Amino acid sequence: MEQFPTDPRYQVIWAPWRLAYIAGQDQPEPHPVPQGADPDCFLCQAAVAADRKARLVLHQGKHTLVVLNRYPYNNGHLLVAPRRHVARLDQLTAEEHLGCQRMLARLVQLLERLMQAQGFNLGLNLGRVAGAGLPGHLHWHLVPRWQGDTNFMPTLASVRVIPQALDALWELLHEHLEDPGCEGTGER
Repeated sequence: MEQFPTDPRYQVIWAPWRLAYIAGQDQPEPHPVPQGADPDCFLCQAAVAADRKARLVLHQGKHTLVVLNRYPYNNGHLLVAPRRHVARLDQLTAEEHLGCQRMLARLVQLLERLMQAQGFNLGLNLGRVAGAGLPGHLHWHLVPRWQGDTNFMPTLASVRVIPQALDALWELLHEHLEDPGCEGTGER
């Protein structure tokens, strides 16, 4: 049997909740989606979810969708997507593109204020070879950063601790995104 490395920088963190993800058993039951949407796409499912908290949906606007990342790189990791199932930037309507960009700007302000984020990584992976885990539905990653956190989105590192439960983060952010006066995007 292989032993864990004895290097003191290497640490093992017990995370049994990840097994559902690895086994593909972590998503709520699917329900019908509108024509043109992909019934297997978690973002398409989130766009029409009745139980928004179970799907980690923070906001469903006319053109945009904001979802907590179920497997975050950092505390506050959000996904911003068009509601419509579309894979490429050139397939977005002007309203969808503007809605997503305005929502990203609004979320940066909100995370700075509510979580005292000191910086952000914004990313968009276009195509599976570029790292898109869901290449059929375009989405931006918004990852808050703080002084002293480790390397940019490490997948193999010493230790990464996410200090806030997804339910607690959903509660913190959801109420602010539902207030039309706070959204600042002009979309609903």
